[in-house]
Amino acid sequence: MEASGHARWFERLLAELNFELWIGDATEIARKRERKQKTDRQDAQHILQLLMENRFPKIWVPSGENRHLRQLLWHRHCMVQMRTRIMNQLQAVALNEGLRCKKKLWREKGRQQLEAFRLAPWASRRREDLLQLLDRLNPTISDLTQAIEQEVEKCPEARRLRTHPGVGALTALAFVLIIGRTERFQCGKQIAAYLGLVPLEDSSGNRRRLGQITKQGSSILRFLLVEAAQVTARSIPEWRNKYVHLTMRRGRKIAKEAMARRLAIALYWMWRKGWDYEQLRKFGSHAGQPGHRDGVK
Repeated sequence: MEASGHARWFERLLAELNFELWIGDATEIARKRERKQKTDRQDAQHILQLLMENRFPKIWVPSGENRHLRQLLWHRHCMVQMRTRIMNQLQAVALNEGLRCKKKLWREKGRQQLEAFRLAPWASRRREDLLQLLDRLNPTISDLTQAIEQEVEKCPEARRLRTHPGVGALTALAFVLIIGRTERFQCGKQIAAYLGLVPLEDSSGNRRRLGQITKQGSSILRFLLVEAAQVTARSIPEWRNKYVHLTMRRGRKIAKEAMARRLAIALYWMWRKGWDYEQLRKFGSHAGQPGHRDGVK
């Protein structure tokens, strides 16, 4: 069958019936279709023909445990997004009353000032409801964060990736779960393309035209890599110099994406070679290749 959403129930049903399910790349299957007409019967015949000709573009499918842990990542990510929206609304309430204290608003003194404002009835109700939601979300996010920490302790690959500056438990676990196996990729460029961190390209002849990044692949991992890369740029002087240089040349947005791509490639090589960050610094990602010298990247 073609890769599609909302088919988990069908996969479980086939597994219970001891059927082997192959899932194919929908884009590749559509590219190999010659006829302009498209019906369910023709789709089935087309997939059967690809199987008989050994041209079916089978893709990697994560295991049940992998998918189970991904739900933990998505759940925490959604909870954090909800908390951010609530905090932004409370900041707006404070700004409308002339209180501008940014992060200090979430300290004890800042919250007391926020609660002391005399507001209209519905504005007061809004403030109370938002504060109640915030108080409920904070313990939930803390529990989910602790669960992620526990899962990282069980995963040696995630623990190794976590040694890289700027990479926390959430980013390390997400990278391991979404990439799955390093054998699926031959080089760092394939990792960057898989995560949608490479630019769109429309080139022909001597003309080369690049656009924005493709944004294919996992959106949550791409988001986490961008956030982690900014922390890495503040932690490592070499990364900070590169980030500042790119920001001056191409702008902050492109600089963040470029550093995220660099971080993804570094994590890939750490995982593939079984290195921690200190070994990556010593040997680099091209160790063992002709012309490489130890200690030189």
